[in-house]
Amino acid sequence: MGSFLSTAHEALKSFYGLETRILMLGLDAAGKTTIVYKLKLSETVSTIPTIGFNVETLEPVKGLTFTVWDVGGQATLRVLWKHYFTNIEGLLFVVDSADPKRFEESRLELEAIFETEEMRVCRWWSWPTSRTFLEQSVPQC
Repeated sequence: MGSFLSTAHEALKSFYGLETRILMLGLDAAGKTTIVYKLKLSETVSTIPTIGFNVETLEPVKGLTFTVWDVGGQATLRVLWKHYFTNIEGLLFVVDSADPKRFEESRLELEAIFETEEMRVCRWWSWPTSRTFLEQSVPQC
């Protein structure tokens, strides 16, 4: 966990002082919306599957502002992801590390994203989530 936070801190420093648009993608039930609202509200909220998208402005630390587009990950919505690639500065792709049966599906979706022209120049992060991770970082998960 310490090395993850150190890596995340280094990545975040590159955005300091900027208003940055971040696209958050991942398969359905990967924990995207939970992460967004934990960062925004500093508390756990009950979520339902995202149909469409959520847009939230986050200021995790002073001088660092993200507009996060949390887009639904159901298979029927993934064909629409490409419409969100324009004018973003970063991609946060969330993978549920407690669901190894879906690793291959996640890999294929991420590869498809990187094959698009718009995303070849985009910064990206992969944030592994799991029930254990969320329980440690999100009380009452």
